[in-house]
Amino acid sequence: MNPEHFALLEEARSSLPNGFKVELSGDIIVMMVSPSGLHQRNLLTVRRQFDAHTPPDLLPSENTDLVSPHVGKSRNPDLTYLPTAALETTENQVPAERAAIAVELVSPSNPENDWVGKVRDYPLMGIPLYLLIDARAKTVTLFSRPDGTRYHRREDIEFGETLQIPAPFDFELVTSGLLPY
Repeated sequence: MNPEHFALLEEARSSLPNGFKVELSGDIIVMMVSPSGLHQRNLLTVRRQFDAHTPPDLLPSENTDLVSPHVGKSRNPDLTYLPTAALETTENQVPAERAAIAVELVSPSNPENDWVGKVRDYPLMGIPLYLLIDARAKTVTLFSRPDGTRYHRREDIEFGETLQIPAPFDFELVTSGLLPY
């Protein structure tokens, strides 16, 4: 994507009012309302497990824009883990390829954004792991092994099962505490 075009879209995105989560996917600006209590509860259930297994050089962030101007993408995952140095900035943006994982809880009002747009965008952006929690279907999906165009591995489980989260976290994610919508 032309860097000037991306900068113009980024300027439009950043001028929108507070209270919205806003992302860029090519020429599309995606706006989302603030999450529900159930969304936050499920996110915290997952985050506690990640926090217990996170290497000391990574920090969690629940509202950082991951940007990839070269592919025209700016995404804001529900949860990501970034190197400590990446968060030593006054900006709310970091290069997407610095993220160790993107964790998303499927939005009931716009599931295609998580299931289609982000499955397409995150490997292009260099994000090695994408964990997708769908409380509508009571499923958890881990996408991994990106090659810069797509993820080559997908693992699906149902709420109540466990899922092996690979390095750098390397633990069994327990999903029995997740609640459906």
